[in-house]
Amino acid sequence: MLDMERREFIALIGGGVLLLAAKLKRARAQQPAMPVVGYLSARSPQDTAHLAEAFRRGLAEAGFVEGQNVLIEYRWAFGQHDRLPGLAADLVRNPLTVLVTTGGEVAALAAKAATSTIPIAFIVGTDPVKLGLAASYNRPGGNATGINILTNSLEPKRLELLRELVPQASAIGALFDPTFLAYEDQFRDVREAARALDLQVHELRASTDAEIDLAYETVARQRIAAVTVTAGPFFDTRRDRLVALAARHAVPTMYHFREFPAAGAHELRGRFSRDLSSDWSLRRRHSQGRKASRVAYPSADQVRAGPQS
Repeated sequence: MLDMERREFIALIGGGVLLLAAKLKRARAQQPAMPVVGYLSARSPQDTAHLAEAFRRGLAEAGFVEGQNVLIEYRWAFGQHDRLPGLAADLVRNPLTVLVTTGGEVAALAAKAATSTIPIAFIVGTDPVKLGLAASYNRPGGNATGINILTNSLEPKRLELLRELVPQASAIGALFDPTFLAYEDQFRDVREAARALDLQVHELRASTDAEIDLAYETVARQRIAAVTVTAGPFFDTRRDRLVALAARHAVPTMYHFREFPAAGAHELRGRFSRDLSSDWSLRRRHSQGRKASRVAYPSADQVRAGPQS
């Protein structure tokens, strides 16, 4: 499992590790001091331990071992978006060779606002050109480059697949974080997809633990047949809570990362009985998502996203 997670994370980073390796090698050649990588995450070390480990292994495969010939400075926002500007400002006070951001758009934008000189390698789920992180995919310009894993643009597909899982449902709940940068786009995309499917969607909002609990109480009270949890770093840091609530209320739930079903989410067929990861529809989603989200990174001077063969 760990090796697969490492390979998939490195695949998502794609040339990001190659970019880092190139930057670090140039830094090592130009100066005797050990290069320093800044690692800014909108999530928490607990829910992304496997991703941070995959990142370190990827660097090691490129010849850089933490504590031996590279230092990594970590900062975590624990899903609290308002902490990111301060964390980014604190990071760039260090002599960073490169700054890596994970956990979505908010981390990348905080890094971009904090420095115009330190190279930034980002991973986002929304168009980085629209966000202002890059001038274009082929010529991003500035000091930031990275990849778009298309997480937010796949919200309609996840709703469609959930409808296939629960075909008798006339209404499905959609859980949003209204403080998330991509919220308005997510809401629009889900609403349009629901209209195309002739499906009623109950909008559920949560940006605190108490609001998550209240959302699932609403699901139970209104007998909503299923829930799709939209992408966002806050929900990523509340993975165990979301999975437990879905199980407690016996509600089939669609998530954006496999970390959720791996944490114990199940699909409802009369009762919670099967792991979502064994369901044909999730396997189909995984295949389609991998194809749609896979990215190429042929050059450190390009941002790439989209279907790859």
